[in-house]
Amino acid sequence: MSVRSFELRVIPLDSPVAAQHGAGEYGLALNQTTPLPHPEGARGSARVRGEEPRPLVRIWGTTFRAIVDRVLAALKDNGYRASELSRTRKAPFLLSEESGVRLGLLFLAAKPLRKLSRMEAISNAIWAMSPEEAYYWFSKCTDGATGRRARRALRLLLATE
Repeated sequence: MSVRSFELRVIPLDSPVAAQHGAGEYGLALNQTTPLPHPEGARGSARVRGEEPRPLVRIWGTTFRAIVDRVLAALKDNGYRASELSRTRKAPFLLSEESGVRLGLLFLAAKPLRKLSRMEAISNAIWAMSPEEAYYWFSKCTDGATGRRARRALRLLLATE
């Protein structure tokens, strides 16, 4: 059984434009879950009692539409059907660590971009990375002190023009 250390949640977007056209706009939020130990004095305190999600990144709009194919591929790899991704979904999608790392890296790198060609180049490059390289960049990009510079460096490395 693989460890599910990431969750992907659907976030409905309530905007006047979406309501006017009758379209159900939505975005995604990727959260990383961390195991919580049993209370002190409990036998086997190293076992997992539950999980507490830590928000990583949210995407919507053009960015979401540009990379939805990678999201659907990751969901399929984790045993979900593409039809399960909808605006009305309440339960989170539980993702394996590698899928969560790759999606997180993609979301973080593509979020500020506007050019679809750059988003596509970054998406292809992240999926072509070895697992070790993806984990390395994920740890750099999610670091509180230097994450912003690391995300910019990753974007420049993967989508130079």
